Amino acid sequence: MVVAVVLVMVAVVGLEVAGRHTGQSRGSGPSLAAASPTATTTASPTGSPGPTMSASPVPSRYPSAGPATGTGLTALQRAGQRIVYSYQGLTPPASLLQHIRDGAAAGVIFFGENIASTTQIAAVIGQLRQAQRDSPVHEPLLLMTDQEGGQVRRLPGQPTLSERQIGQSADPAAQASAAGTGAAATLAGVGMNVNLAPVMDVFYTPGNAIDQYGRSYSSDANTVAALGADFITAQQTAGIAATAKHFPGLGSMPAGQNTDTGPVTLSVSLAALRARDELPYPAAIAAGVRLVMVSWAVYPALDATSPAGLSRTVVQSELRGRLHYTGVTVTDALEAGALNGYGTAAQRAVLAAQAGMDLILCAARDVTQGENATVGLANALATGALDPAAFTAALGRIDALRAGLR
Repeated sequence: MVVAVVLVMVAVVGLEVAGRHTGQSRGSGPSLAAASPTATTTASPTGSPGPTMSASPVPSRYPSAGPATGTGLTALQRAGQRIVYSYQGLTPPASLLQHIRDGAAAGVIFFGENIASTTQIAAVIGQLRQAQRDSPVHEPLLLMTDQEGGQVRRLPGQPTLSERQIGQSADPAAQASAAGTGAAATLAGVGMNVNLAPVMDVFYTPGNAIDQYGRSYSSDANTVAALGADFITAQQTAGIAATAKHFPGLGSMPAGQNTDTGPVTLSVSLAALRARDELPYPAAIAAGVRLVMVSWAVYPALDATSPAGLSRTVVQSELRGRLHYTGVTVTDALEAGALNGYGTAAQRAVLAAQAGMDLILCAARDVTQGENATVGLANALATGALDPAAFTAALGRIDALRAGLR
């Protein structure tokens, strides 16, 4: 969860903080060092081996042959429909465009290094959309970024206030709604259709990992619930899908801890977790939030051994079972340091899918990461490591999300 503030053509383009490793990716503690559009990124660590499976890199274009499914798509195409790609620099590589044309990508996440100006990124998005129109999959790509407000903005423009500033304003409800409307206008203006916001974390202590960069509306869970729902409603009314994050909550995370750089365990009691951290989510669900991002922290009160996004207890029992969420789940960054002990990109993707995560966020700015995650899912589906019915249900949720977007 990292934030950088970048001046590009006299516009502030912030780099997000919500759970993608250090440098220019997502994360818990923003780095305020300026980021160059051509900056390189560090490959994510693979950690110790996870489940055994083939995860060798694939060619720049997937083979067109393969076992067809009832949908008319190959196993690789079906697997790719669960992968969100990222890339380095200002120009999407030919391999990414080809994966989109081949129907083997769900979407793309954009970072500060991908954006030189609104004109430039709008032209890139036009390229990506054209590749999608040439593909066998008809639903729009998921084109996403982090536009929370305050320091956490990839694009110049609204919302300018942070969540903390909104929570402390004279009319928080009006400001939260204005932020949602403004975020939607900013994203729609360049052709994006998914915002990885709002943050629904309830900060426990002033200055902790979530509060220190103004990313939480309040230390009061009811306030967070109400303002998050206002943001979601306004943004989605304007046609941009919202993402409530980071379930079940990072509000207790101390300053200096960061799931992007290493494991984090949040030893909050089950009663406190449900009464405080999770309390905003029923409001977000009632507001019709289209996506929920699950954190990579470990919550012993729910599952003492697995990060939340790899835990069936958290995803299936708590989020879907107890809270009755039926929309799309999305992982935080697959390369996060919190997953150092969980193997390769392919292995992590399979573990996340087994836990019930729908979309796999490959945020390392390396197309190969998404390719390997795709191969991992396809192999797991073919060998029975992933349940075919659950896989089809995940694709159905993703298809429904995409069909409702422009």
